Amino acid sequence: MSAALAVSDVEDLALGLLRELGWQVRHGQEIAPGGAHAERESYDQAVLPTRLRDALARLNPSLSAEVLEEAFRRLTRPPGAELVHRNREAHRMLTNAVSVEYRDATGTIRGALVRAIDFDTASLMRGSL
Repeated sequence: MSAALAVSDVEDLALGLLRELGWQVRHGQEIAPGGAHAERESYDQAVLPTRLRDALARLNPSLSAEVLEEAFRRLTRPPGAELVHRNREAHRMLTNAVSVEYRDATGTIRGALVRAIDFDTASLMRGSL
């Protein structure tokens, strides 16, 4: 008879693999709300806001803070009446980029594609999880 596989077993395996790839790993309790290294206000937040904002700025250095903040807003509040539609839209924005319109210094409406993931160097990147 085999023992049941717990969610924590899968998490530990995934974190171990990422550690072997050179990523710095942090367990959920280390970044939990209210802790010394909290990275979200509550467990209701699925996204770690500082990490997402940092990634948007790092991957899109030529874009203004306002454009990046609009991309952040769209990523964290995708449109759609139903959860399946919001998830599909969030996936599309993560994989393709977030389309944002803005006014430049002359007042002309421009468009920008804001990347949230660098797929070109993802296998070479080292980061913190």
